[in-house]
Amino acid sequence: MHRNRLGRTLVGVSELSFGGAGIGNLFTAVSDEQAEQAVAAAWEAGVRYFDTAPHYGLGLSERRLGDALSARPRSEYVLSTKVGRLLEPADLGGDDLANGFAVPATHRRSWDFSAKGVRSSIEESLNRLGLDRIDVAYLHDPDDHAEQALAEAYPELERLRAEGVLGAIGVGMNHADLLTRFVRETDVDAVLLAGRYSLLDQCGLTELLPLAHQRGVGVVIGGVFNSGLLADPRPGATFDYAPANLQLLERAIGFRIVCERYGVPLRAAALRFPFGHPAVASVLVGTRSAAEARDAAAMLHHPIPDALWVELKERGMLAADVPTPSEVG
Repeated sequence: MHRNRLGRTLVGVSELSFGGAGIGNLFTAVSDEQAEQAVAAAWEAGVRYFDTAPHYGLGLSERRLGDALSARPRSEYVLSTKVGRLLEPADLGGDDLANGFAVPATHRRSWDFSAKGVRSSIEESLNRLGLDRIDVAYLHDPDDHAEQALAEAYPELERLRAEGVLGAIGVGMNHADLLTRFVRETDVDAVLLAGRYSLLDQCGLTELLPLAHQRGVGVVIGGVFNSGLLADPRPGATFDYAPANLQLLERAIGFRIVCERYGVPLRAAALRFPFGHPAVASVLVGTRSAAEARDAAAMLHHPIPDALWVELKERGMLAADVPTPSEVG
């Protein structure tokens, strides 16, 4: 699988990246064996960029990913995790489904974008992962903590990068406006934009992607299926984790109809679309099984004729100024 440099860094990420929320038991539980098989299938398909976070299953995703990658050559893969939520032991009882994860509620999440909190978070992640360095660390969802993240968390990530603990630093969230501010006001290496650069939502194109390209900041795109609607548009499908309204459903079905005319699965077009923009280095897909890992890789490599992108613009389904893969190079 082709690798791209992440912005100005020497970090090389595979075009397809493995999103680790699923193996942290997002919504439903998977076994340790299923998690191991998902990582193994992704590796066999050529994936060499794996993303996780303490938030995912109260550390379960980090532990499983560290275990699954422990026998792989460390120089051959890139791993990212995130800071901003500390896990504090707490006897809460029950499960963590209120936060989206089917795991026992053994810890409490505590928002912490202080310098001390960031360093503690990285140390704890290294322990769970069984590693001595992290390739990319993202500030995770600093939406309501922007000032502290800018003033305290970001400078601490810079210090950790200078110490060699981190290879690259960035910010990950699903709001393009605040990511744009980080790109403008800091020296981040990368941003992870979730759900805001897809066939259905291109608000990341307004400012963020052009500015990132101008400043040499690498972009990883998550949420290309918008939590399900662009994977399988049908009544009851979700958009950003809520039931899609009729207008969105009709738009998604329209994309599927055009894709089918060219023999292209909608999933394939959704996965390939972000690479029309030169700032995009990788597309991250949440993966919870070997079948999903193999399907994502197959969809990424599925041939897509340029005429498909042309027709989407001619029909007004994509704006004329939206870059498409047919225009790359």
